[in-house]
Amino acid sequence: GGTNSGWSPYYQFQSHEPEFDYLKSLEIEGKISKIKFCHPSGNNNIFILSSNEQTIKLWKVGSRKSYCPQAVNSYKSTNKLQLPQKNRVSNYSEDTVVEIRSARNKKVFKAAHAYHINSLSVNSDNQTFLSGDDLRINWWNLENCDTCFNIVDIKPNNMEELAEVITAVQFHPSQCNTFAYSSSRGAINICDARRSALCS
Repeated sequence: GGTNSGWSPYYQFQSHEPEFDYLKSLEIEGKISKIKFCHPSGNNNIFILSSNEQTIKLWKVGSRKSYCPQAVNSYKSTNKLQLPQKNRVSNYSEDTVVEIRSARNKKVFKAAHAYHINSLSVNSDNQTFLSGDDLRINWWNLENCDTCFNIVDIKPNNMEELAEVITAVQFHPSQCNTFAYSSSRGAINICDARRSALCS
């Protein structure tokens, strides 16, 4: 079979570019590892969280209608060849509605993960989200990209004692204080943020 699937994207935009971390002397790929839709905001705009290895971005994807005049040919159809006449003005009698789409970067959440981000999960309150890497889980507010709360940290004092890593993080679909994370040992941990500020 061919590579053409028979459909085309509704809209495409560039979310991440390759960048260089000068503190770690490390090149960070632009490759996106996670994307999550935020909950509907009551209009036609779409909000998306996207992440590469280190940086999370919040995007607003929207559209607006633009009215472009459509030219109507005022020449009569004949079988004779007609040369263009000078100073002839096209007759505009109809408008064509064109939908213009755009993506705007609203927030950049960075410098909070020392390891590769492997999870994003948007809370049911549509105000906060979780990001997880191999050893830590952070709780963010969508409106504040400068501060996050570290709610899970399984990093041992001696890395040689490391026995497991975090593999996935997920909020409960309706209980905004409840989330779960899984480990490389096959365990699932269910947490209530009201009972503990830091899980380990």
